[in-house]
Amino acid sequence: MALFDQISKDIVEAMKAKDAVRRDTLRNVKKYFLEAKTAPGSNDELSDADALKILQKLAKQGRESADIFNGQGRADLAEAELAQVKVIEAYLPKQMSEAELEDALKAIVAELGVTNPSEMGKVMGVATKKLAGQADGRAISACVKKILS
Repeated sequence: MALFDQISKDIVEAMKAKDAVRRDTLRNVKKYFLEAKTAPGSNDELSDADALKILQKLAKQGRESADIFNGQGRADLAEAELAQVKVIEAYLPKQMSEAELEDALKAIVAELGVTNPSEMGKVMGVATKKLAGQADGRAISACVKKILS
């Protein structure tokens, strides 16, 4: 089942269960999906890859907002953001552990034959495509720097 259809189905289930956080979060996600579907050049379609990018972006924004709220002493708002992030993360693929990420990046570095840190861009280009959805860009960057130094 396409991610768009799954979200739509889960909104109905959240409404029946009277789960306000899940319902409101999924409605917000669906709003972004609909905007992407109706954007010029999208041909009224939304691939699962594009949907995952939107979900990752929303989860990242939620975590950043929670950090800001915590910094301002607004734990109540931070908790609300993190609750929404938790709902969104249920639709994202499992994130790689540090060890798995390091192993995958070592394989990519060996495959490309990169030996010095000045060629980090080559590794990042391939790694971000291969590991899309499985690891955060910052984590990939930090691990590549560690491997190449």
